Order: sequence, then structure tokens, then C-alpha cells
Amino acid sequence: MTQAVNLGFPRIGARRDLKKAVESYWKGTLDAGQLLQTAANLRADHWRLQADAGLDCVPTGDFSFYDQVLDTTVMLGAVPERFGASEEIVSLDTYFAMARGTKDAPAMEMTKWFDTNYHYIVPEFTRNQEFRLASNKPLDEFREAKAQGHTARPVLLGPVTWLSLGKTKEAGFDPLDHLDAILPIYAQVLKALASAGAEWVQFDEPILALDLTSAQKDALQRAYARLSQAEVNLMLTPYFDRLGDNLDLALSLPVAGLHLDLVRGPSDLDAVVAAAPNKVISLGVINGRNVWRADLSSVLDWIEGPVAKLGRDRVVIAPSCSLLHTPIDLVYETKLDDELKSWLAFAKQKIEEVAVLSMALTKGRDAVSEALAASDAACKARKASPRIHNAAVHERLTNVTAKDEARATPFKDRRKLQQKKLKLPVLPTTTIGSFPQTADVRKARASFRRGDISEADYNQFLRDQTRDALRFQEEIGVDVLVHGEFERNDMVEYFGEQLDGFAFTRNGWVQSYGSRCVKPPLIYGDVSRPEPMTVAWSQYAQSLTERPVKGMLTGPVTILQWSFVRDDQPRRDTCRQIALAIRDEVVDLEAAGIGVIQIDEPALREGLPLRTSDHAAYLEWAVTAFRLSASGIADETQIHTHMCYSEFNDIMPSIAAMDADVISIETSRSDMELLSVFADFEYPNEIGPGIWDIHSPRVPGQPEMEALLRKAVDAVGPEKLWVNPDCGLKTRGWEEVRASLTHLVNAARTLRADIKVDA
Repeated sequence: MTQAVNLGFPRIGARRDLKKAVESYWKGTLDAGQLLQTAANLRADHWRLQADAGLDCVPTGDFSFYDQVLDTTVMLGAVPERFGASEEIVSLDTYFAMARGTKDAPAMEMTKWFDTNYHYIVPEFTRNQEFRLASNKPLDEFREAKAQGHTARPVLLGPVTWLSLGKTKEAGFDPLDHLDAILPIYAQVLKALASAGAEWVQFDEPILALDLTSAQKDALQRAYARLSQAEVNLMLTPYFDRLGDNLDLALSLPVAGLHLDLVRGPSDLDAVVAAAPNKVISLGVINGRNVWRADLSSVLDWIEGPVAKLGRDRVVIAPSCSLLHTPIDLVYETKLDDELKSWLAFAKQKIEEVAVLSMALTKGRDAVSEALAASDAACKARKASPRIHNAAVHERLTNVTAKDEARATPFKDRRKLQQKKLKLPVLPTTTIGSFPQTADVRKARASFRRGDISEADYNQFLRDQTRDALRFQEEIGVDVLVHGEFERNDMVEYFGEQLDGFAFTRNGWVQSYGSRCVKPPLIYGDVSRPEPMTVAWSQYAQSLTERPVKGMLTGPVTILQWSFVRDDQPRRDTCRQIALAIRDEVVDLEAAGIGVIQIDEPALREGLPLRTSDHAAYLEWAVTAFRLSASGIADETQIHTHMCYSEFNDIMPSIAAMDADVISIETSRSDMELLSVFADFEYPNEIGPGIWDIHSPRVPGQPEMEALLRKAVDAVGPEKLWVNPDCGLKTRGWEEVRASLTHLVNAARTLRADIKVDA
């Protein structure tokens, strides 16, 4: 029998129940017992949903209050000393302090989970660090599922991936040196799970999708030689790309099962069949990272032969990766048109697809003929739909030339013209774009959408918010202002709502980090801009002040990465279509008198393929798309871009090739560590290293900001520096913003008085 399994399920709840409960706990309006009960209810609901959809076993341990890497850090007792945790079992408050920081202890660093828009809290390592079992979460949740009558497979983040994702706090120390210290704890967990009745344990090792070092390969061999001694079957689970040259290593490890991400690495299947391993093989054939319905007949045509060769009893069918990256259930989308809805599959529907494939392989296609017929009809209708293709968009893209993809003048010459026009001081201050989306802002937006207030009243409310934000910035002395983006629900959704080729869900939420959820648009067809999207608000804001106001846009790569993208044409082509739409907006902003325009690209590094051999092709089209969006303007117009929570070491030439006049980056959580990469590279353009971590609720003092800014001055010199927060201020409250931004501006003023700038 070919079984149907799942690697992980979304945690947040269909109505973002977990987000609301966690944030209520942070505010003190929900106690720990109530939070834990909400979590238990969600787990029970999700296990029941998966079992009812046809899974043979459900995953446990995939639930998290924040992220699975932080859960593993806590399980292993790797709590940094600054959080002062001495509890035998790490408490919820310590757990959240690690993620969010406290008044006295900065939060741990956060970065992207491989090439997704999901984030994790980065483990911290020191040479003499001690580890211990400090959380019983894997065992508790397995017992919980078992008590509810489910066959369950616990999920653990593998030791080599966990160590590889962390950062050492001591020079010359390799985190992999801690492997022997943590393996006994993993073995302890496995022993407890086996005693509780677990037959299989899933070990997520997505590091196997990367170009491995010899040390990582050795660590994997040592780790699984030790862990395979447990009296439980191990399913080694890489994902997000092909195994490729790591396939032999994966097959050689003494584990009972191996998962293949056949959406990202279809070539792995033939290689595994040829190797004929004596393992259970998990075929990840349903896309765990997109929302399009699978062509089930085509999938069966592809895998039936390999399954027969491997043996049906030694194959399981699964999604390509955890379904964490997809919305929960299409049933809640009551406003989508029937045609578009028929093309989609969310987490629940993807589990049903897994179950259909499993049944077809076990009992034959006739046993699932209705489901296959429905899949065939939907796929055929989507291919034939006239709403997908726009001949004018394709013609315009065909006519793009190399001249359209570059600024007319080199940066050193543009810079002089921009300085003459803007007349900014040394260490100019600005923010990244958004200001607090308060309860009043959200309430007004909801009231307008329900029809409770008129468009005129809503727009007047937004004008008042914009005016107040500008006055505040002028009062404290910010040099380049922003209008606050109060009219925007999300930095991608706002633009997608105004672009052709996009559609939107009502409840298609996915987790980005912690309690932060986003609702990615659906790009189903060719993209174009029918009319200006931001010009009116930017023009209004500029009319209220003599200081420059930045026009705020989201870049083409980020719109692409943070959407569910059509899978019927290359992503490159879709990105270039978006770039032309953003280019039109940039040109119109300049014509409206906006002299500073920011095109955010926080997802540029996120989209980098996991394998080095694939980098060049991606970076070529991604960087060109940005330049295409930014190059239709005069030299005097200053282009900014923003990137956050990414590693830049391996793509600095490409960042420089973007040729933005100013780039702002996150550096406060890393204590300016990221800035050193730009300094070592001798980045030619201007740079704004963030000196305020806006993802933490703490208000940093002026001395703390001054210290960070002095490090930045020492690294790259004052002439090229801007002063700004790490990211937008949408998620913060006004009390925090007023205090922190005042400290930021005063820190810049203090350093201006202390430094000398060469003429």
C-alpha cells in the first residue's frame, strides 16, 4: 500500500487564531493557560482536518508559537546568557524574549528560511556553550495526537541544519563542533518518542539541498550513524531543491526513509530508482509552496513506472515540503470567482490531492476517477482561459532594449546632481516607509470596505493621518520624509490590487515570522498597470512640506517573490512584466515632482537559488528587472532601495549592479555585522545601515544608536552614510516610534557635530 503523508501544516488557524492569541498574551489580556489551550485546540483541529482528508498519518511537532528553529534552540537549551534563563524547562516568556527582545536584552537575529519569505530566529553559538534538554514539546505533542486517536509522525529539525543555520559569537569557532554535544539530547528525545509509540520520526535536513562543505557532509554521516541507533524509523527530509550531487550521500546515510522534493528536483527521481535503495522513498510531488491545483493525471503518468520499480509498499506520497507556506483551506474564499477558484488548491486541498494519488497508486485510477476527471477539466480550462494572456504586454516586453535597463549616467556624476538638488546634510535621516498601522487605521479601512463610511470620509481620514505623520517628522528633524502609507494594507497586496493579472483572497493568510501574517496575491495572468497607483498620495504629501518626500514603491522581484506566481511561464518573464509596470509608476512620480523614490527589494536575496550553479542566471534577470523599473528617469532623481534580514556576502557584485543611489539594510540585530560586507566590498553607492530594530518592542536609547552609528562611520566613512531604522514602522506603536525616531535623529545630529567631512 502506498501511504499518504504530510510534512507539516500551517499553524496560524483559518482566522489567524494563533496570531490573535499570541499578541493578546504579549499585551497581557490572555494568560499562559489560555494561550496554551488555544494552541491545543488548533492542533486538534488541524490533525482532524488532515486525517479526514485522507492522510495515513499526521505530522506532530510542526506547530510553533514562533518558528521551528527557535523551538529547536529551546529544546537544546541554547538560550543566550543575556536572557538570564535558569529554568529547567524554558518558559514561554523566555521563549518570546529570545525572539522579541526585552528592555535590557536585544532580540536574537532573524533571517529568511532558505529561499522563502518565512523567517527564523538565528541560533547563537559560543565555544564553551552547554546544552541540555530544556523542552518536552516533541514528546508532549506526539502524545497529544496519539491520545486523540491519530497515527502520528513527529517532526524534528535535524542537528546539522540547526547548527548550520546558526552564527558563532566567537571568531574562529565552527558551530558544527557542537555536534557531539547535542546528539545525546536528540537521542534522548528519540528514545522518549519510541517509548511513547512513535514508529517514524521525520528529520528535516533542508541543508541537503545546498552545496555542502566537507565538514557538513562529515557531520551528517556522524549524526545519523548515532541517531539511527534509536528504536524508531527515521525519515530524512530535505526539500526546497534537488539533492543532485548530495544524493549519494543522502542514500548512504543509515536511515529508513528518504524524502525527495520532486517539485524543485524532479531529476532526483530517476537517480533514486536507478540506485534502488533499500529505503522507504517519500515522493514530494504536490507543490507545498504554491497554490495552483495539480495536474493529477500528469503526475500519475510520471510516477507510476518509478513507483512500480521501487515497490508500492516502499513509497509514500507527500507534498514537496511543509504546507506552512500555503493558506489553510479554499473553502473560506467565498469572494473569488468560480473560474479562478477552480484553478487553486490550498493546504487542505493539497492533502486531498496527496490522498488521491496514494489511492490511485494503491487501487488504480478507477478508484479515484471523479477526482482525476475534475483535475483534468480544471487544468484544461486554465490553459484555455483568455484572461491569462495579454498580447500588448508581450509586445512591449519584446521591444525593451539594453538602454531601457540602465541609468543614463554613472552614479558618481548622478550623486553631484542629486546633492545639488536635495541639499541634504551629512548623515541624512529618513525612515523606510510605513508608519504605525494603528487600531484606528485598521478600523477606518475595515469600515470603508464594509461601506460604513464614504470614500470621501475615508480619504479625509487618510489625509489627516498623513499630515500628522509629516508634521511629526518635521518637528523632530527627519531630513527625507515619508507619507506613512496609511492607505496601504500590505506592501505587495496594495500594488497587486491595482495591477492587471492579479487576484486576491480574503483569508489566504500565511506566516511570515512570529505572529506576522501576510496574504500573498495570486498572479494568474500577464501583468500591466492600468493607471497610476501611488502618485496622488505622494503628491499630496509633498504639497505639505518643503522637505523632500520619498515616493514609496515595492520592487518587481519582491512583488514576484511575495506572491503566488503563475506556473505556466518562466518566473523571469513575469518579473519583467511587473518591472515595466513599476517603471511606469516611477516615471509618473518624477513627473509629479517627487525627487526621491524608493523601490524596495527585500526579497532579492530571498529569491536566490539554493545551488551556486543556479545563481548567475537568477541574478542576471532579477537585477535587470530592478534596473528596468528604475531607469526611466533623470539623473537628479534619487533612487533608493531597501533590503532586510538577508545575507549579502555572496551577491555583493549583483547588489552593486542594481545601481540604486542609496540602499538601506538591516544591521541593528547583527550589531553592524552586515555592514562589514559592504565595507569590505567597497560598495560604491550610498548606504543606510539600520540602527533601530523595529521588530522588537524595545525602545533603544540614543547612546545605543550612537554606538551603532559610530561603528558604521568607522566602517565606510560618513560621506556615504544615511541614518534610518532597519525596516518600516507599520507594526510598531506611536509611543515607541516617537521615542525611537527622536533618539535616531538626535544620534545623527550628535555624530554630525563630532565628525569632519572632506570637501
